[in-house]
Amino acid sequence: MKLTDTSCKNAKSREKAYKLFDGKGLYLEVTPKGSKYWRFKYRHLTKENRLAFGVYPEISLKHAREKRENAKRLLSSGVDPSRDRKVEKRRKRTEFGNSFQAITMEWIETHFSDKTDKYKKTVLSRFERDLFPALGSIPIIDVEAPDILESLRKVENRGAHELAGRLRGLCGQVFRYAIATGKAKRNPAQDLQGALRPYKRSHHACIEINEIPDLVKALEHNRARLYRHTHLAVKMLMLTFVRTSELIEATWDEFDLKNKQWVIPAERMKMANEHIVPLSDQVLAILAELKGLSPHSDYVLPSQLGHKKHMSNNTVLKALERMGYKGRMTGHGFRALGLSAIKEKLGYRHEVVDRQLAHAPRNAVDRAYDRAKFLDERTVMMQKWADYLYNEAKHE
Repeated sequence: MKLTDTSCKNAKSREKAYKLFDGKGLYLEVTPKGSKYWRFKYRHLTKENRLAFGVYPEISLKHAREKRENAKRLLSSGVDPSRDRKVEKRRKRTEFGNSFQAITMEWIETHFSDKTDKYKKTVLSRFERDLFPALGSIPIIDVEAPDILESLRKVENRGAHELAGRLRGLCGQVFRYAIATGKAKRNPAQDLQGALRPYKRSHHACIEINEIPDLVKALEHNRARLYRHTHLAVKMLMLTFVRTSELIEATWDEFDLKNKQWVIPAERMKMANEHIVPLSDQVLAILAELKGLSPHSDYVLPSQLGHKKHMSNNTVLKALERMGYKGRMTGHGFRALGLSAIKEKLGYRHEVVDRQLAHAPRNAVDRAYDRAKFLDERTVMMQKWADYLYNEAKHE
C-alpha cells in the first residue's frame, strides 16, 4: 500500500525505529524521537545500498518520489546513484573553488600583495557590494557578459557611472588572471566595451592660481568660524598638499620635529612606499598648536567626538564649503594647486613637485634613486612654498 501525505504526517514515534514503505524501494523511516527520514533501498551490481533523500516534511512525499525515479533512471543506465551523488558533490566543490568570488579573492591576494591593506580593502568592498551578490557563486567559466552588465547597470542606476566603468575594468583583470591560471577561457568583460552609458569624468575641484590670495585671506580671517582643529587641518593641507586621508590619519609618532620631517609609513600610502614630507616652519607652528589643543591624543587631528578617533574625511570638504568654496575647491584640489602654483610661482621642475606629491616614478631604478636625489631640494621648496603663501600671496 502506497503512502499518502496524511499517513506520513500522522506517523507517530515508537519505542523502536520503524519503516513505512511506499514501493519501488522508497520508504519513510520514523525514529523513536519522531524524526522522519526518506530512504531509498536499491541493488547495484548485486550489492544492496541505501540512499538518503532528506527529512520529511522538508522533502515532501511528491519530491521523494521524484528523487526515487531519478535514481532508478541512473540505475537503468548502469550508474550507481550513490556514486553519482559523490561525483556531483565533488564537482560542486570544484566549481565553488573556481567561482567568480573565489578567483577574485585569489587575484586580489596575488595582484595586491605589494599594496596597502587599506587599498586592498577598498577594491574588495567594491566587489562585495556590487558584484559578489549576483556573480559570486557562479563558476567563473560560466559568467557571461550579460551577467556582468546586469550588475553594472545597478551601479549606473544609482548614479555611480565612473565606478561602473572601474568595476568593468576590475572584472577584466580578474578574467585575465583566470585565463592565465587555466580557470577560464575568455574574458567576457571585453564584450562590454561601449555597453555602459557614457559619462564625463569629473576632476577634483580646484581654484585657479590667481585665486590663492583670496583663499589665504579667507583662512587668515576665518569668518566661517571653523573649529580650530578643522581650520588648522585646511592650512596643513595647503602647506603640505598630502592626500586628505594621509593627513587626518596622521599620528604623532610619524613626526620627527627635530629634523623637520614627517615620515608617512608605507602602509598608509596609496603606492605602498614610505613618503617623507619636509616640514616648513609654518607647519611646525601648526603642529605645536595642535599638540597643545589635544595633548592626550595619538592623532594629530582627533575627532570632535573623542580623541581616540581621527577627524572625519568629510570635515575638510565641509569646511571649504562653509568658506564659500563649494564646487570650487576640495581637499584633494590642494595637490593640483600646489603642483601648478609651485612650478609657475617658484619655478621648480615638474619632477621635483611631482615627487613631493608622492606620485610613483615609472621604473624601479628611479624609485630607488629619487628619494635621495630630491629630498634636499624638496626641503627648500616646501619652505619657499610656505613663505609664498604666508607673505607674497596675501599681498598680491
